[in-house]
Amino acid sequence: DVGEIYSRLLDHRPVIQGEIRYFVKEFEEKRGLRELRVLENLKSTIFEANENILPKCEQSMHDNLNEVLKRLQASNNMIHRLQEREHEERKLQADKVMADEENRIAQWESFMKEQQNKQAEVDEEHRKAMERLKEQYSEMEKELAKYVSF
Repeated sequence: DVGEIYSRLLDHRPVIQGEIRYFVKEFEEKRGLRELRVLENLKSTIFEANENILPKCEQSMHDNLNEVLKRLQASNNMIHRLQEREHEERKLQADKVMADEENRIAQWESFMKEQQNKQAEVDEEHRKAMERLKEQYSEMEKELAKYVSF
């Protein structure tokens, strides 16, 4: 009797095991249905994407990439032409600078020759003026020498 009373009052294992089995059964059934619905939704989404969305995206991407490629090629050609123009312009400017420099060198040489010629003329005029002054002073000394004898 005591064992029976003890098992009824204090030993809850059979009841708890039954409740656990019931809970696990309910949980697995509800979870299984929920996962099945999720998998079916996922399957339909993937099917929709493969059948409709992916081909549209591929076609759109192909069309847009061709357009982008054409624009990039046009841009590349324009940039190449601009670079050629810039190169030609720089070459023309360099040629102009060289011509201007040669012109300045020629003008400088001409200026220096002109200055040397003017210097030679001034030196010649100075030499002649010095000779005239020497002659004039020598004549004045002669004139003075005549008057000194008085």
